[in-house]
Amino acid sequence: MRNTERYPVTGSNALWQIYKTVPFWKVVKNFVVIQLARYTPFIPMKNWLYKTFLGVKIGDQTAFALMVMLDIMFPEKISVGKNSIIGYNTTILAHEYLIDEYRLGDVVIGDRVMIGANSTLLPGITIGDGAIVSAGTLVHKSVPAGAFVGGNPMQVIYTKEERAKHDI
Repeated sequence: MRNTERYPVTGSNALWQIYKTVPFWKVVKNFVVIQLARYTPFIPMKNWLYKTFLGVKIGDQTAFALMVMLDIMFPEKISVGKNSIIGYNTTILAHEYLIDEYRLGDVVIGDRVMIGANSTLLPGITIGDGAIVSAGTLVHKSVPAGAFVGGNPMQVIYTKEERAKHDI
């Protein structure tokens, strides 16, 4: 399933207690950087902003399309391999705030991965090398290397072996 660490809270819901879990000024800085990068059409500059100011690990020749929304509170928990594409308006979350707890988890995206537009990646998932995520997919569990997945909830459409057999 997903690999997240759970942190229970008492009293008000976890999101109401956000600044007990992440510093306010970190969120402000991350917000400004992410908003600049979302509208920047120059991919090398976008990657530089993410690496330099947010601590995101990004491989060479990886492209983030316009409007990609990275986790605003814990972007340093995101890593993307080499020569991957993150499609338009994709959201990558490394946290989830619930009523009685919050959860944090790394998001690891391999090399040569393609993520279609308007997808959402939840915390604690790994997307294996060479995988394809169809547009509009809710990635709620890890994706095997080379698989083609899609839907909400996400399902494996073709395994790596099936893709090779059918030349997909």
